Amino acid sequence: MPEGHTIHRLAEDHLTRFAGWPVRVSSPQGRFAESAALLDGRVLDGVDAHGKHLFLGFEGADWVHIHLGLFGKLGFGEGQAPPPSDTVRLRVRNDEHYADLRGPTTCALITGAEKRAIHDRLGPDPLRRADDPGRAWRRISRSRTTIAALLMDQKVVAGVGNVYRAEVLFRHRIDPYRAGKDLTEAEWHAVWADLAALMREGVRNNRIDTVRPEHTPEAMGRPPRVDDHGGEVYVYRRAAMPCHICGGEIRTAGLAARNLFWCPACQQT
Repeated sequence: MPEGHTIHRLAEDHLTRFAGWPVRVSSPQGRFAESAALLDGRVLDGVDAHGKHLFLGFEGADWVHIHLGLFGKLGFGEGQAPPPSDTVRLRVRNDEHYADLRGPTTCALITGAEKRAIHDRLGPDPLRRADDPGRAWRRISRSRTTIAALLMDQKVVAGVGNVYRAEVLFRHRIDPYRAGKDLTEAEWHAVWADLAALMREGVRNNRIDTVRPEHTPEAMGRPPRVDDHGGEVYVYRRAAMPCHICGGEIRTAGLAARNLFWCPACQQT
């Protein structure tokens, strides 16, 4: 499932390519055809992202709510759009660009009130500059649940996925099994600020890189990471490999229905 930086990048891509102009909207697959007909020819006049949820707004109409889920893909092309395959749930196009959505968990036309209800049930998003980390802290500080599980709970913090949770906990030397209530408020605000900075870099570069300059392959004289995930990381998907900092073995275990990665030697606080 894409992490929050990908969704914010998709929002920016729609804004750049389509916002402010009438667009053609269709559903070659047919499952969104009735709603697509209501939007076809309207101006795309708003985009929004919150956590792993993308919203496309149309002038004089409602919002398209997209959640990619585990299998959804949203890709862009330039020039005249080719004939679509029957797997395309939603196509948005103009004379210069097109976007095809395939296999999402959600693609639905919703009202402004329904959109607000989605925002209300989500936690604050580090990429939404007005969001309050204190709202997440109030839940974390009272919880006996592990901080690793809390970071993956979209009702607590929106947009953080398996990569960012593993990496930010390593960067702050926090044991992933520590209960939320055992964090200090200063630790939480440092984690939040770091998440915001890392995820903004993810939006800009369209990939996740979490190692500090002194730990890059060039600085350390080590081979670059080879992984279909891409990006330089400390612990994610590096189980049984040596830690870049201490040389100890990276561990993995299941937690919150996902594989957790951490360094027991470095993450003892």
